[in-house]
Amino acid sequence: MNLRRNLLLASLAAAAFCTTGAQAQDNVLRVGTDATFPPMEFVENGKRTGFDVELVEAIAKTMGKQVEWVDIDFKGLIPGLISKRFDMAVSAIYITDERKKVVDFTDSYYAGGLVVMVKADNKAINKLADLDGKKVSVQVGTKSVSYLTEKFPKVQRVEVEKNQEMFNLVDIGRADAAVTGKPAAYQYARTKGGLKVLPEQLTTEEYGVGVRKDDKDLLTKLDKAMDDMKQDGTAAKISTKWFGKDIVKR
Repeated sequence: MNLRRNLLLASLAAAAFCTTGAQAQDNVLRVGTDATFPPMEFVENGKRTGFDVELVEAIAKTMGKQVEWVDIDFKGLIPGLISKRFDMAVSAIYITDERKKVVDFTDSYYAGGLVVMVKADNKAINKLADLDGKKVSVQVGTKSVSYLTEKFPKVQRVEVEKNQEMFNLVDIGRADAAVTGKPAAYQYARTKGGLKVLPEQLTTEEYGVGVRKDDKDLLTKLDKAMDDMKQDGTAAKISTKWFGKDIVKR
């Protein structure tokens, strides 16, 4: 009798532990990001920060959840999301038709685009057509790669893993230009000095949060939380902190 009683108590304890664990997990949003893209997401003094980071943490707070960050290279964000390594992907991700085939996106929260960054004294690249035949650094897995392949086939692409590597190649003269997202390019040119961004954009892109196609409930809740933050001024406050003005897409 005592053995059966002990087994029953052990089973109940195990069930209670599993339930508690599930409930705790339900209170956590696991977010994949590549924190190498200032001012959107980057690491400073050992801590993740940036516009996307603060926006996600505010969204989680609105939803009554905590954030657990998962660091991963940009090219692994969509595969990692699909394989359920995390619940959502946030890293200045462009909403593209190709990506929408495999994941869903929240409503766009920012409109950016691809731009060209060169040294400030570069006289050979003044307009987009001047990219032909030049060495242009791009980050693997980003739209920069496919865009240049299609639109500028004569460009000599130099593909690197990290955003910083891409900029460094321009700095040291091993690449004539870098093609990347507008916020990162302007941020780097402003803080580094000796660089400039061409005024003409290559593309205009919408940024969104990636969610698995089988998680419609999370998608709905994220859109609702973002809308609430737009209404109560939280999103505008975060935007103004990082960009000096409210750039959040309404």
